Amino acid sequence: MHRSVTFAAAALITLAAAVPAHAVGDKPTASRGLFLTVSGSENTWIRGVLLHCSPVPGGAHPNPDAACEELAAARGDLDRLPGNPHPCIDKFDPVTVGATGTWRGRPTEWHKTYANACELDAATGEVFHF
Repeated sequence: MHRSVTFAAAALITLAAAVPAHAVGDKPTASRGLFLTVSGSENTWIRGVLLHCSPVPGGAHPNPDAACEELAAARGDLDRLPGNPHPCIDKFDPVTVGATGTWRGRPTEWHKTYANACELDAATGEVFHF
C-alpha cells in the first residue's frame, strides 16, 4: 500500500510540474520565449527550438544573440524581419514556419509558408536559421 501511495504522489507532483503556469491563471512572462518551428511540405519533416530574448538571449537556438537582435529590429513583428536578402531559384518546395509564445511579454502566434528554404532564409534571416 505504501508503494502505491508513493507512486501516486510522485505522479501528481510530476503532473503538476508539467502544467504551464499560464494554465493555472498566471499571465505569460517574457522569460517563456518563443517556440520556433520549421516544417517541410505537408509536414514531411519538422524541427523546432526555443528562443529566449530576455533577460538575456538564450535557449536551444544556435545563434540566439543574432535572432534576438533581428526580432528587436523588427519590434517583434515577424513579418518585418530584416532577413538576409539574396536571389533564390524558382523552385516550389514549400516550407512553413511558426512562432508561438511571448516576445517581450506580448503573446505571439505567427505562421507563414514560403515557396522554398532559400526564400525563407532571405525573408527571415537568423530567426529561423536552425
